[in-house]
Amino acid sequence: MLTKRWKFREAPDRNTILALADSLNISNVLAHLLIQRKVTNFFEAKSYFRPSLDTLYDPFLMDGMETASIRVIKALTDNEKIIVFGDYDVDGTCSAALMYLFLKELGADAEIYIPNRITEGYGISLASIDYISKKGTSLMISVDCGITAVEEVDHANSLGIDTIICDHHQPKEELPRAVAVLDPLKPGCPYPFKYLSGAGVAFKLARAVGDRIGKKDMALKYLDLVALAGAADIVPLLDENRALVKAGLDLINANPRPGILALIRSARMEPGNLSAGQIVFTIAPRINAVGRLGDAGRAVELFTTDDPQKAIELANVLEEENLERRKIDESTFSHALNLVKETVDLENDLGIVLHDDNWHPGVIGIVASRLVEKYYRPSIMLTTIDGVAKGSARSIPGFNMYEALESCEDLLLQFGGHEAAAGLALEVDKIPAFRTKLNFILKQTLTEQDILPEISIDAQISLTEITPKFIRILDQFAPFGPGNLRPIFLAENVSVVQQPRLVGMNHLLTCVRQNGGDKVFDAIGFNLGVYSNLIDKEKNLVDIVFAIDKLNKDGRSYPQLRIKDIKVKDK
Repeated sequence: MLTKRWKFREAPDRNTILALADSLNISNVLAHLLIQRKVTNFFEAKSYFRPSLDTLYDPFLMDGMETASIRVIKALTDNEKIIVFGDYDVDGTCSAALMYLFLKELGADAEIYIPNRITEGYGISLASIDYISKKGTSLMISVDCGITAVEEVDHANSLGIDTIICDHHQPKEELPRAVAVLDPLKPGCPYPFKYLSGAGVAFKLARAVGDRIGKKDMALKYLDLVALAGAADIVPLLDENRALVKAGLDLINANPRPGILALIRSARMEPGNLSAGQIVFTIAPRINAVGRLGDAGRAVELFTTDDPQKAIELANVLEEENLERRKIDESTFSHALNLVKETVDLENDLGIVLHDDNWHPGVIGIVASRLVEKYYRPSIMLTTIDGVAKGSARSIPGFNMYEALESCEDLLLQFGGHEAAAGLALEVDKIPAFRTKLNFILKQTLTEQDILPEISIDAQISLTEITPKFIRILDQFAPFGPGNLRPIFLAENVSVVQQPRLVGMNHLLTCVRQNGGDKVFDAIGFNLGVYSNLIDKEKNLVDIVFAIDKLNKDGRSYPQLRIKDIKVKDK
């Protein structure tokens, strides 16, 4: 039973594999994986396995950086009121905390402004500018937002507020008339790496300011916040991001600031070996929860406090909010599934567009992602706020959601985001026309094959090749994330040593070996419980697609195969 398409990534030339394996004294499979990651010689391997902050690009390569850094120094020198304007997600709160802490360390008169997701929505608004103006602000630094705030920046200008924009989202044709616009994606920006997180751009500004005042490395102490943001915002962990996230993770594991330590412990973990994946699935949801359900300022307060007791109290608030968020999430997802059954023609519609007046705006992005996971097609969830339909869009590989929304611009009040995820707003009565147009675009772009889930396999492997040395080297491929995904392997004709059993909600647990070998591996398949009744250990061999995780038992670490999919065969 093959539930997904299995597709091998492009295989490197065999002679190239053999040459790299020989020069690095590693297995052919590991050399194969490295070449797929554009690592082809000893020096590239050294850079890959030991990402260094020495390789970071000069921040002044970013267009506007010279002007921005000079303006910040002027504000510091003249003791101007500075507002750091952030966003309510992990990247936005980490960016705001980083910039605020950096400025305060330099003696700035600085405050943070994070819009309320429910009452204000995303990004800079005219009302927020009016509020900021009343505080006597003369410089606003937006982080992780602002690239599309043309009208809002004009309004700030009219009130005597200078704006520096630090963003990493896709710009529109017209840029805001700010003092400086820092965004690697800005047309004509020569910055060599285009995929920084919002916190990465904020870090670059801090580094440039520090450089100008003879404190170039001062910003490095905030790389923990850059790592949290980079992992949680799913930016490609390549090139500069790899070095930033690796250094930030090392900082978190060695010496976490009080807020991050409290957050880790509230998730029932300890620092020391925290991975990018654990940030994505365990830490990030807790940070996002306070912004989804109310005031994200509490996450910023957690990051900026140096009081351990206060940090514990705030981490507990995030924990409680996350539990509440999960309840709302489950209820909304259940309702969405019913709506799909009742209103969506899955035979003919390649996209899902759902709307309900009463859905909580803080969870619809999560539910849209879950719909994509379940139905493997682009999904949009909309709720009604102040008479306007607002929501979140999530896509599948091969379909650019931002470009699709751009094609529907005549029906939308506003939109913004990335290829894979976006936000949008439109009049409620335009939803049917939008749904029709989006599905028309999808039919022009995607084939039926494109909406079959696909598992990309890096390499075929024999289980006997998974040795302690292999695991030790594979660990050094981390941090894993987009652009540097955890390797996925195929092993054929594997025998099941232990009759599979169900654990948790719908997870498969078993032990496997290959070719009658001595090596037996623990294996778990999340949401693969259906196979517990389809595999007979006496009758069946299986082909498995899997990643390699670690399992800690009795104080020791063992490899565990995390099965992605199974093909059952007869012996």
